[in-house]
Formats: sequence, structure tokens, C-alpha cells
Amino acid sequence: MPAGKTVLVVDDERDLAELVAFNLQKEGFHAVIAHNGREALAAIARQTPDLAILDVMMPEIDGIKLASRLRADKATAALPIIMLTAKGEEVDELIGLQVGADDYIPKPFSMKILMARVAALLRRAEPRAEGDEDETKELGPVTVNLSTHEAFVEGEPIRLTLTEFRVLATLIEAGGRVLSRSALIAKAIGPGITVTERTIDVHVTSIRKKLGPHAGLVQTVRGVGYRATLKAEAEAE
Repeated sequence: MPAGKTVLVVDDERDLAELVAFNLQKEGFHAVIAHNGREALAAIARQTPDLAILDVMMPEIDGIKLASRLRADKATAALPIIMLTAKGEEVDELIGLQVGADDYIPKPFSMKILMARVAALLRRAEPRAEGDEDETKELGPVTVNLSTHEAFVEGEPIRLTLTEFRVLATLIEAGGRVLSRSALIAKAIGPGITVTERTIDVHVTSIRKKLGPHAGLVQTVRGVGYRATLKAEAEAE
């Protein structure tokens, strides 16, 4: 799976960036290093990576602003992003997730864990084998293409992160059944990536914003979890 995959490492701590890149190369990835947000944007303009590892605390353009800019650009809207921080505070994690990070690792961290998270995210982003027919699921005006990881509202594409797409697709595939947060973590996130139930809440909030007037299709069932349904929100908060 690593063959041909490019990972962009953005961190102003040069020794750490080089250590991460070295471990990525040991795992068979091609690693590109940038030491600030501007260098990262220039590197992405030359070649769009398959995944980006962003440090939160950087001069000029920090990791939060950089992630936000990447999500706003059509070419990188679905780019898998792992964020690193020395702070380790929950508020930083929530801000990172709100701007579209798929995973979040506090410093100091184990290189083994980081490599496992990179591999897990790239597995989730892997397209279906060539020749397979596109598989789509619909819920009213919302359509998700499970083959291309694309989502549409009334035929118009919406930009979801990889994790947001998987959460939405999992809810639609459930056919109106209520899924607990822990079930969503197991089905949509999968093994290899550690998230909390509050993380799911952040992703759902973002999905609703992107669904616009159809946000009510994704409903919170008080004390249980979430469901995606065309039914009235009688149980929703």
C-alpha cells in the first residue's frame, strides 16, 4: 500500500520533521518536508500529496489555518490530514477537527503509532479496484458515492473530509437505524485511529453545516446517538 504514496510533513521543528520523514521512508512512503505553512502550500502546488501531517504551532501560517485553507481548495478538500500539537489540550483538538483534520496526535508521540495512523488513514482513502461499478446510496436529496468518496446534495457536490464522508455514508447505509457514537466510531472510523465520542459530535456538526437546508436529515437521538432519516425529527434534540 505505501508504494507510490506521498506524505507531506509540515513542522517547524526541523529535527522532528526529518525524523518523521525518515520513518515514513522506512515504511516505503515518499516523504516531502516543509517547515512552515508557506513552504507547505508551495510543495502542494508542485505535487498534491496523498496525506499531510501538520504541526499546529508554526510561524506565519499555523497548522489550523493551513488545514482550513486546504479544505477550502477543491484540489485538497478531501486530503487526509493528521495534526500534531505540543499543547495536548482538548480545545486544540476540537478546533483542529472543526477545520477538517481526520486525526490528531499530541506530542510527544510514538513513531510506531504515527506510522500506524498514517497507514490506517490511507487505507480508508483507498479507491475501489478499477473496473468495479460505482456504488451509490441515497437519502432524499443526498447521494454518497462509496467508490469515489464523493457526496452530493441535489446533484451538486459538497466538500466533505474523508472522515466526514465515512460518517455520513455509514449513517445513510444504516437505513434510518439509530447508531450509537461508539458504533459510528467502529463502523466509520475503524481500527488504527483513536477518536473520542466528542470527536464524532464535531464531525456530525460539520456534516450538518455542509448539508445546508437538509441538515435535519442527520438527527441526534437523545441519549442514544445519531440517525440519518427522512422522518420528522420527533426524537431529535
